[in-house]
Amino acid sequence: MQNRYIYLMDATYYQTIANSTAHRKCRDDQRDFIFNHCEYLPDLLQISYNTTDKNHHKACWILELVFEERLALIQSHLSDFCDNLKHFTSDSAIRSLSKICLFLAQSKTLKLTEIQEEQIIEACLDWLIQTDKAANAAYSMRALYFLGKRQPWINSELKLILSREFENQTPGYRSAVKDLLKRLR
Repeated sequence: MQNRYIYLMDATYYQTIANSTAHRKCRDDQRDFIFNHCEYLPDLLQISYNTTDKNHHKACWILELVFEERLALIQSHLSDFCDNLKHFTSDSAIRSLSKICLFLAQSKTLKLTEIQEEQIIEACLDWLIQTDKAANAAYSMRALYFLGKRQPWINSELKLILSREFENQTPGYRSAVKDLLKRLR
């Protein structure tokens, strides 16, 4: 997956991502850079897709902030984004990606194709089942909930998944599940 793209990336830009931190100001500065230089968005996406790169999660953090404010920027990259979802395993990257999936599921302006919707559903179901991180699970289940408004089978499956091993979960996870189960009634 990572090597299927032959892409010449700006090395200086890559280094700014490699040197970035989780501090909010740093991520905000990187987000603002993309807003002012949209031509670097493909580079940022390519860094995120390369899951063998130790900095791919940092690119995901920045993408989350970019798409939270300007989701329309993903439009021309949506197919590649959805194609790559299944390759992510880093909890740090999945937190941001599941949140982006939630933005896409809630969007009233961006229309997902049937294939893109399936890819997001598959990724979110996998993340929900496999993660032990409450935030990753919460964003995944919320994205699935909104997609379930268009495809009712999802909400039936979601109810089953959420009711399993509920008591063994963290307080944050249980809170998210309780909220979602109320909505699913």
